[in-house]
Amino acid sequence: MTTSFASALTAAHEAAASQHYPQGALYVVATPIGNLADISLRALHVLQMVDCIACEDTRHTQGLLRSYGLDRPGSQLLAVHQHNEAEAAQQIISRLQQGQRIAYVSDAGTPGVSDPGARLCAALQTVGLRSIPLPGASSVTSAISVAGAVTPGQGESGFLFAGFLPTKNAERLSAVQKLADEPRCTVLLEAPHRIIDMAQALALLGDRPVTLAREITKQFEDIATMPASELASWLQASPNRVKGEFAIVLHPVAQQQGEGLDSEAERVLKLLLAELPTKAAVKLATEITGASRNALYDRALELKRAAEEE
Repeated sequence: MTTSFASALTAAHEAAASQHYPQGALYVVATPIGNLADISLRALHVLQMVDCIACEDTRHTQGLLRSYGLDRPGSQLLAVHQHNEAEAAQQIISRLQQGQRIAYVSDAGTPGVSDPGARLCAALQTVGLRSIPLPGASSVTSAISVAGAVTPGQGESGFLFAGFLPTKNAERLSAVQKLADEPRCTVLLEAPHRIIDMAQALALLGDRPVTLAREITKQFEDIATMPASELASWLQASPNRVKGEFAIVLHPVAQQQGEGLDSEAERVLKLLLAELPTKAAVKLATEITGASRNALYDRALELKRAAEEE
């Protein structure tokens, strides 16, 4: 069944047309990650208004625009992907300097988040041109919002976005071992053909809770939480569980005061803190003792707070 977005386009014009849209600016537009209705009214208005749309895949974006009743000639679509981003940026810069408004979209979600867009925005910054974000769908924040990832005894905390792990087994295992020392909530992304390999690597984390979010916002969305050691077997229990795109949330872990530090690491840290700024002291203490950098940094903050309270 084809859905009509005619009323949404009217609402987009009424809600957003009166706002200011400067010329010579790039509009970085988040697009749906699965459900077409997750487009914002401002995004619809901007996609109608701009002079040109730069996109990761012109064919995909043309199909997306037509779903909303926005048909653009091919001459108004410019391919900007990971293989040509640096070169295409120069063409966009030239157009913006002529006063054009240009939108940039990736195939799905928010550009620059494991998608092209960051190099483009960096290139614009170097010549003093403006990039304007239009927020919207993101598998990262969507997965975080339902994972219930809280630090035991502390509640909500920040998170680390680690994106895709390395594709080679040895490098992937090394990356997971580093994540084992990371107490914060961590979000990973993975493709269907590598999800089992990732799950087997994450088994190193043992009982640490993991939330797997598959096909977020799509018809067969599946979200489940379990110990990391059980993730691979859970996925292999059904062929459907390994289909689609994945966001994986590693839940945070509680740290005891000074966790992971022996008496020698603590002694070295205190000596260095007496002479150096916190980051420099932690970096040097890590190199000298081999202790966890995260544990040293957390302990340094604890010592600093204690000194301020005295």
